[in-house]
Amino acid sequence: MHPKQPEPLRGDPTLDEVRAYLAPLLASQAAFDGWNEDAVAAAAQQTGVDADMARLAFNDGPVDMIDAWFQAIDETMAAKYSAEELGAMKIRERITALVVARLEILEPDREGLRRALAILAAPRNIRTAAKLGWRAADKMWRLAGDTATDYNHYTKRTLLSAVYGSTISVFLDDESDGHADTKAFLDRRIENVMQFEKVKAKLTKPGGDRFSMARFIGRLRYRGA
Repeated sequence: MHPKQPEPLRGDPTLDEVRAYLAPLLASQAAFDGWNEDAVAAAAQQTGVDADMARLAFNDGPVDMIDAWFQAIDETMAAKYSAEELGAMKIRERITALVVARLEILEPDREGLRRALAILAAPRNIRTAAKLGWRAADKMWRLAGDTATDYNHYTKRTLLSAVYGSTISVFLDDESDGHADTKAFLDRRIENVMQFEKVKAKLTKPGGDRFSMARFIGRLRYRGA
């Protein structure tokens, strides 16, 4: 599901419009040039966008470029299913479908994604990486119809961020047919999250065992269980 060549920009576009226009194309260029000005210049040349405007639209460096690309992934994912289609699914099916949709969008750009994650793993970028993971999880939960504003709002997004992150680590090296290994891993991790509701009920029960969010999230990172 690689982004199609977009229609040419018309009129006198703003920098924000140039940014949104080029963002879906950055990863394919970054796979060869890295997340830098060369990737921006190549995307601009590919689409006929003024090189100076493109450079100004992404003048905050690699993390800003990755942020813009991830935003484009969010938008493409959101267009995958209508509200009616998602509404006809069970909640587990909705979340699974949305994660799989993201993987399908990312599939042609796995090398660009690998390079992006290496940048985000740098100590100075850890906080931004966490924000971007949270944003992806929040987008998926909102598309799935979640309206929680209490403790559930945060736990759902924290857990889905962990599920998505661990699934991506499997996806990057998955050469199985149709990424079957990644999908099987995702199914197991989603099952873990579904168990959370049972654990939460136990937590609120008088005399129940104390629940450790850190320990639970840690379990989501492993491929086996």
